[in-house]
Amino acid sequence: MLNYRNLNVLFTLLMLTVALSTVAAPPKREFYEIKIYHLKNAEQESRVEAFLKDAYVPAAHRAGIKNVGVFKPVASDTTAGKLIYVLTPLKSLDQLLALPKTLDKDASYASAGKDYIDANYKNAPYARFESIVLQAFTSAPMLTKPNLTGPKSQRVYELRSYEGHTEKIYQNKVKMFNDGGEVPLFKRLGFNAVFYAEVIAGSHMPNLMYMTTFEDKASRDAHWKSFSDDAEWNKLKVNPEYQNNVSKNTSFFLYPTDYSDI
Repeated sequence: MLNYRNLNVLFTLLMLTVALSTVAAPPKREFYEIKIYHLKNAEQESRVEAFLKDAYVPAAHRAGIKNVGVFKPVASDTTAGKLIYVLTPLKSLDQLLALPKTLDKDASYASAGKDYIDANYKNAPYARFESIVLQAFTSAPMLTKPNLTGPKSQRVYELRSYEGHTEKIYQNKVKMFNDGGEVPLFKRLGFNAVFYAEVIAGSHMPNLMYMTTFEDKASRDAHWKSFSDDAEWNKLKVNPEYQNNVSKNTSFFLYPTDYSDI
């Protein structure tokens, strides 16, 4: 027969088991969609922005998606006025598949986005869009809003893509971020990263992408100078385990729109 003492021991063990299982469980890795609108002219740019600001972002909020990022190329970029980037964080791939149906049922979304949604085939609001689907790194499983205070129009958000020669070599670069210490290095040096993620569907695979953020161009340049001078980085980059694991490195310099959550 169980006595009070035995019951107390069992209860303590049960609580300890629950606590340990909670601590041991890693955060669930988010998914992201980066949608890139390709625009022919200023009119299309204006129409897509009106749709995003008045229809898509508010509807995403109503669907439980809190942090939607909308970005445009910096003025000095040759793609300025031609591209708009939309970053949507997702809890699962199921949410990605379900989102269009959720939006279709939203009457406010349909009303606010009518010009875009019901556009005539002779007057489309964009030339084309592409979609990139990503899964967050194990070492950075969730999106982080940048800790910046300056005007959004002056900020520089750097979206980087690292392509690999093969799938196996690409995974070595992912390991360099997760296990080699590259993510903590960026954090220590104050790069204000929004996300780090593996591309699971896109046009430049195999590749990973990440986004770092800065108050302005001068801050961006200063941070990368500190990175290149850092003793830890200079040790990591010559580590034999991580050699020749990037075939192409591309940077996209963006700034957030005034209605971007990020």
